[in-house]
Amino acid sequence: MEYRNLGRTGFNLSTVSFGAWAIGGAWGQSNDEESLRALNRALDLGVNFIDTADVYGDGHSEKLIGKLRRQRKEPFYVATKVGRRSSPHTADSYTKATLTEHVERCLQNLEVDALDLLQLHCPPTDVYYRPEVFEAMDDLQRAGKLRNYGVSVERVEEGLKSLEYPGVQSVQIVYNLFRQRPAELFFRQAEARKVGILARLPLSSGMLSGKMKADTKFAADDHRLFNRHGEAFDRGETFSGLDYEIGLRTVERLRPLVPAGWSLAQLALRWVTLDPAVTSAISGIRTVAQAESNCQTADLAPLNATLLAELKSIYTEDVRPHVHQRW
Repeated sequence: MEYRNLGRTGFNLSTVSFGAWAIGGAWGQSNDEESLRALNRALDLGVNFIDTADVYGDGHSEKLIGKLRRQRKEPFYVATKVGRRSSPHTADSYTKATLTEHVERCLQNLEVDALDLLQLHCPPTDVYYRPEVFEAMDDLQRAGKLRNYGVSVERVEEGLKSLEYPGVQSVQIVYNLFRQRPAELFFRQAEARKVGILARLPLSSGMLSGKMKADTKFAADDHRLFNRHGEAFDRGETFSGLDYEIGLRTVERLRPLVPAGWSLAQLALRWVTLDPAVTSAISGIRTVAQAESNCQTADLAPLNATLLAELKSIYTEDVRPHVHQRW
């Protein structure tokens, strides 16, 4: 496993981490025993960072991680996210009182005295233009409720704006073979300010696993069925905002490029971690097999220039017109 510093936090994180959305909810049925086996296996293989949120299963994901902490002796880092429990979810809901209430609940769920990393959970764009929100985060940090804080964003614009706040230590953003815009400007700006980057959806909601087909069935409570057009939350969170059929066609162009002995998922995940600005790739995991496959990626060789050029060409031709300027 490879490890990289997360901004100025002093945290040395595994480049492959455990995304815990799928063990909480909105990805179809999950099994707690299997989820805990997957979590334990990931830690066994060198993962030391888990990303979750208070709305993943309404706290269920956080509680599973709290249970994991009781099972393991070695330390590991946990990031959680808050903000989206508010109803309605508006910029005005991001008050110090509300954020404090959310944080207290996270502390209880995770069974800790202070959060390693708290992230605002994809708030409305206007939040990034309200300094008082970030002052509230500073107050929570001074109160010892959290060690560090950052943001999880939908758009490059939001990521760039968040860099203006000195307390922001990390930015979580969608970055994968189908969403390459963050690397153009945002990554370089974050590097210059020593802000860590957490790349989420590296496999584009599983599309880049290569296992989906035109007739693949998704459960009624799986966002890959009910949020394809942004019906429940930002469309960019489901298949990176790319139409399902376009994603399937693009995957077929990618298959012949997979190096011998690799899977398409490993190629996609390795590509994400090639950029030194990326501290860790947050890949959703539900099973032991997924944990093992993802962790193997850290030991794979870098991609050669020819392969990188081919991947870029496919993005430019098939994907860029549909997503690039939207996020």
